[in-house]
Amino acid sequence: MNILVLGSGGREHAISLKISQSPKTSKLFVAPGNAGTSQIATNIEVGVNDFEAIKALVLKESIDLVVVGPEDPLVNGVHDFFLNDAELKSVPVIGPEKAAAELEGSKEFAKEFMMRHNIPTAAYQSFTSETLEEGYSFLETLKPPYVLKADGLAAGKGVLILQDLQEAKDGLKSMLLDSKFGDASATVVIEEFLDGIELSCFVLTDGTNYKILPTAKDYKRIGEGDTGLNTGGMGAISPVPFADSVFMEKIERQIVKPTVDGLKTDNLPYVGFIFIGLIKVGDEPKVIEYNVRMGDPETEVVIPRLKSDLVEVLLAMANGTLDQVDLQIDERAATTVMAVSGGYPEAYEKGKEISGTEKIKDSIVFHAGTKLSNEKVVTNGGRVIAITSFGKDFKEALQKSYQNMEKLHFDGMYYRKDLGFDL
Repeated sequence: MNILVLGSGGREHAISLKISQSPKTSKLFVAPGNAGTSQIATNIEVGVNDFEAIKALVLKESIDLVVVGPEDPLVNGVHDFFLNDAELKSVPVIGPEKAAAELEGSKEFAKEFMMRHNIPTAAYQSFTSETLEEGYSFLETLKPPYVLKADGLAAGKGVLILQDLQEAKDGLKSMLLDSKFGDASATVVIEEFLDGIELSCFVLTDGTNYKILPTAKDYKRIGEGDTGLNTGGMGAISPVPFADSVFMEKIERQIVKPTVDGLKTDNLPYVGFIFIGLIKVGDEPKVIEYNVRMGDPETEVVIPRLKSDLVEVLLAMANGTLDQVDLQIDERAATTVMAVSGGYPEAYEKGKEISGTEKIKDSIVFHAGTKLSNEKVVTNGGRVIAITSFGKDFKEALQKSYQNMEKLHFDGMYYRKDLGFDL
């Protein structure tokens, strides 16, 4: 089979590596890809939202399966584009259709979906610039900290968590009136703060059947001890030690099953990954958010633990036969540590030469923000390279990742040295 993966991050490198290992894969293409994917696939300089260029590529290379990595093209309707095109409609796409992708495209849509299907989540209300004063009044009814979320896509950065009521009011004003997060914050969801520990649950679905992948916990803040600005993710650990069988049974019964059933009930066609951002409050799981694709950097710890042939699993999703798949999971723990550019998540420079990857042993190197420039690998983003390792537990795995991280170098390189501190 000829397979196309859309995207250019660490998530897409991890998915591509697993696809490249399948005997079912003839040719693998990644668009646009990065320096890491170029070692295992053919990179094609096509943007993930350039649907006409994607079509030309699919027809030219006789692509049999398309796997969509990031959320943008899904929210923009890439799956529908295929279904509505006579030349493309027979090519399966892994990723939900546009209507279902609103689960990530709109926080308000997701909240309404959860309320409709009795899925546990934080209490909330939505506001626009016209209802700013009502937003102020709602904030006054809540206890700190105050959680403000941009309704639309803001690349994982559209959330403010503030301790002071006046700061929260100022934050709401800057989101609604000053477009702090652009069009994404034209509507703002204010919700009650949930005090607990977070984890991510990943679900595969063919629209009717589902399989649950290993859990993971990522670390989003730039600073150690979970301080400083939110990033796309500084590292991840799988499995999550506190997610025992009793807690997982609650997640499946109260959240996973009602989510998959709810999508069917609401006629929201969904073939793909569901990423459920959860928080454990006491002994109860609650949903923080849905994403309609795999997480990054969680993919770099979850997918390496999958022993089954990923292409077989993806085909079962496309064919509606996921119930016939027996998912084989590596019992070992996996951890990934992300090296980022100096200054990230604020202003940072690109084009810094990366050295030392060839010295890394007993770990997997996943490229994120990298590219090839004059035969050299250089930085091309904020999050640059993830190093994933296995161990009998997360501590042993982390030790390996950190030992190997010391062999890596580029100007301004930074990584967190305290992952797992809260476990």
